[in-house]
Amino acid sequence: MNNFARGPFHVGYERRIDLDLLRKKRVAKADEQRKGAGLDALLVWKDENCRYLTDLRPQLIAGKTTALNGALLVEGMAPILFCSGGERDRVDRTMPWITEAYTIPIVEEKALVDGMMKDILGPVLRKYRLSDARLGLDEANTVFVKALTTHFPALRVEDGDTPMQQARRIKLPEELVLLEEATAIADAVTASATAAVREGVRECDVAGEAMRTLFQLGGEYAHVMTPFVASGEHMAPPHRICSDKLIRHGDIVFIDIGAAWGGYFGDVARSVICGTPSAEQKKIFTAVYDSLHAGIAEMRPQRTNKDAATAMIGAASRYGLAGNFLSLFIAHGVGIGANEPPYIGETLPGAPTYEFQPGMVFAVEPLIWVEGVRGGGGVRLEEMVLITENGPHVISRAPFDSKLIL
Repeated sequence: MNNFARGPFHVGYERRIDLDLLRKKRVAKADEQRKGAGLDALLVWKDENCRYLTDLRPQLIAGKTTALNGALLVEGMAPILFCSGGERDRVDRTMPWITEAYTIPIVEEKALVDGMMKDILGPVLRKYRLSDARLGLDEANTVFVKALTTHFPALRVEDGDTPMQQARRIKLPEELVLLEEATAIADAVTASATAAVREGVRECDVAGEAMRTLFQLGGEYAHVMTPFVASGEHMAPPHRICSDKLIRHGDIVFIDIGAAWGGYFGDVARSVICGTPSAEQKKIFTAVYDSLHAGIAEMRPQRTNKDAATAMIGAASRYGLAGNFLSLFIAHGVGIGANEPPYIGETLPGAPTYEFQPGMVFAVEPLIWVEGVRGGGGVRLEEMVLITENGPHVISRAPFDSKLIL
């Protein structure tokens, strides 16, 4: 596959990806991980896992993740879909690869969940002889888990999310094509937002222009539910929303909206200046810029996430800012999940060290902030990076604000 975005349409004048084949490959990868984990079946509810197995693009309701749609993977069977009634008619008419589907309620009200267990999910588990199986579950609310274990006391509920994470970690060639397309849209979204930055507009105005471009180009979602536009002092410390704050001359403006397309996410972010930057702002920006590129240079086989994090912090230390990173990981995996393991620069207990492998994709996003800088002393820059046999391939192409580089 070529490392550029050919276009999001299905066309007859050149070969693009076979989506039916991609679905089969993803299911095969998940089934391989299921077997490796010693599980008899996988039952998934997380949006990204359900889409990975079924390609369902559902209506998403804020706060209802893991409560709307699910999928059951049983050896030798196409994934079985459990979907909201609002999706069912469309599924039956437009998704022929789904050969078995069931309508379920929102999985949260105890009486409805109990009814679902007795009359919908329960019969399916019995049908496939899973009443006393080792069932991998990715994520579910307490009322569902209690109903499941009450109705099936011999069922052994195991970790089903780790096998799904392992299946998704190394991207298939077709997934990389979709990630290129998503990132091309994310670059365009970033360009629209950057062009909207001027004195007297609000952060929400900038986000609005970005979201217009996202939907105009056929994007599915922003990278996060809360589009992130923060200006001036709102970046020190970062306010991770957009607000009605007016952008003023001398403000650094941070834009992190990205795009999803075809189920895959492009996560791109830039910081730009409104007007003329101060010397301190240029120093902070250049520290982040150098940190970003130092980390990317380490992202190759036989190097580790620790090597990349050390390089980023080392680059910032040359500006006396090694202690000014946001208290969050510095990079995260990205794919059919907007934010997924593995991580770079995670400092919380239990953070593993691992080697980079070809096919991993990361959003690399160092953020340094300094309080008390007029016009804001917070900067984040974010690139989409694919690990290849020959080193890192930077997927994103949005330009950096040259006025801020020392």
